Amino acid sequence: MASHRKPRQRTLSGGPVRTTAATLALAGAATATAFEGTSQADPRPTPAQVKSEVDRLYQEAEAATEQYNGAKEQADEAERALTGLREETARKTDQLNTARSALGTLAASQYRSGSLGTAVQLALASDPQEYLSQAAFIARAGDRNAAGITTVRRRLDEVGKLREQASGRLADLRSRQQELASHKAVIEEKLTAAKNMLARLTAEERAAYEARSPGGSATAPAGSAGSAAPVGSTPPPPSDGSRAARAVAFAYSAIGKPYVWGATGPGSFDCSGLTQAAWRSAGVSLPRTTYTQINAGRRVSRDQLAPGDLVFFYSGVTHVGLYIGNGQMIHAPRPGSTVRLAPIDSMPWAGASRPA
Repeated sequence: MASHRKPRQRTLSGGPVRTTAATLALAGAATATAFEGTSQADPRPTPAQVKSEVDRLYQEAEAATEQYNGAKEQADEAERALTGLREETARKTDQLNTARSALGTLAASQYRSGSLGTAVQLALASDPQEYLSQAAFIARAGDRNAAGITTVRRRLDEVGKLREQASGRLADLRSRQQELASHKAVIEEKLTAAKNMLARLTAEERAAYEARSPGGSATAPAGSAGSAAPVGSTPPPPSDGSRAARAVAFAYSAIGKPYVWGATGPGSFDCSGLTQAAWRSAGVSLPRTTYTQINAGRRVSRDQLAPGDLVFFYSGVTHVGLYIGNGQMIHAPRPGSTVRLAPIDSMPWAGASRPA
């Protein structure tokens, strides 16, 4: 019987075949992994590539900063309005409670003295003339009662309207606060990415990047150490006592102070915070953001610039500096830098305005 059995066929899962297949699979996987690793290798970017990417990230962060500044200004306004409405509501509520108390006292007094009808009281009165005098008083008291009711109703309406307005302002404030948080997250994300990109540079490459950035590493007026402006090209602060001169003098005094996004001084500034503070020192109130400051004064052409003018850059009007003459400005460039001098040709021109 055994001689008639067919020999067992060796299947693909058998010993030698299975071993060979497993070996080929492992080899293929190793090869694929090697190629995949090669294709996903992260080559070190060139300094020029890093500069381009970091510049882009800083510009986007600055645009988000100006949006943050605008949202914060509106949030502050909403909070002030809400506080005012709450205070007014409290005053009106006190007046309502006073009116209610007066009305209650008057009503109680009338209830105690008004149990008999007018005709019966007149018939039983020992002195009709005295009664008539009393009746006139009661009538006047009734008039006061009606006036008291009207006052309470008016106070109730006032309090209701104020509470409704406060509710709307509270909703607006919460919306602005959410907007602030959103812009803040974008700013921090961009700045972290820029910091990580810069960390890939050597010390020499980092120094070269700083030197090529708008304004270089300048932290002092022309002719002093660290200035990026040519010696003698930057005029001294004007001394004519005008508002523009005072604004420029403030900007000079801020040179060397750090850039901090959202800051308006006195120890640190962002770009629009610096120009706002400079003109505030001259008695002129400017709005908070670059895209509102450009419309705050009279527009001027580039060939008509005068010291104190606001100069704006990039297509989205996301950066501003204070013109000081001879093609130079003082500005707060970006995070990690300080208030400094720079030529107005160092960034894409967007326009200029004259606050006063």
